[in-house]
Amino acid sequence: MGNNRGLGVWAYIRSAPGTYVWLAVLFVTTVALHQMSPEFEQHFLRQRSTNIHELSHNPVRVLVASAMWIDSGRWLPYVLLYSVFHAQAERWLGTPRWLAVCALAHVLATLISEGALLVAIQGGVAHHSAVNTLDIGVSYALAGVIGVLTYRIAPPWRYAYLLVVLILFGLPLAEGPTFTDLGHFVSVLIGLACYPLTRSRGKAWNPKETLAALRG
Repeated sequence: MGNNRGLGVWAYIRSAPGTYVWLAVLFVTTVALHQMSPEFEQHFLRQRSTNIHELSHNPVRVLVASAMWIDSGRWLPYVLLYSVFHAQAERWLGTPRWLAVCALAHVLATLISEGALLVAIQGGVAHHSAVNTLDIGVSYALAGVIGVLTYRIAPPWRYAYLLVVLILFGLPLAEGPTFTDLGHFVSVLIGLACYPLTRSRGKAWNPKETLAALRG
């Protein structure tokens, strides 16, 4: 039983190589963060942050580097999130299309949210020091994948899933918006806009059929 379960886990990991290679990188970088002093950590992460200052000087470098670090320092929650969302999307879309969704969400949501922050600074709504704000992490790509997975689910369940997603990401934006709240919501919309990448990817998952199969 134990061997079969282990083989099943290994087969699942192999079916989504990009997801678990990314998780492995995040594990290494998270361990590295825990070895740093708090002061050095902030300085180190800010140099890899997609803030306005770094984007204006090293856009490609920070867009790539920012997706390799977790500012919370907690890796285990991402194992669950990546397995539930990224792995499912990669298995369904294939690695190249899944990666395209991740890249589009990460890059476009970053540029849009930081652009909105720049407008706020220029308009006197935000302090000029916000050009150096810390903005790293993998959440925009994750939100984009959560959005595109809408098309993985068969109607009418699809619409319930979409409603929950829009509420979860829309409420923070409505209650007290920050540039990251905007980035997350935009990421979901980008994922939804990736519908063309989902064509010809097989039959949508129907929860009703799965429940019927489990009942025998």
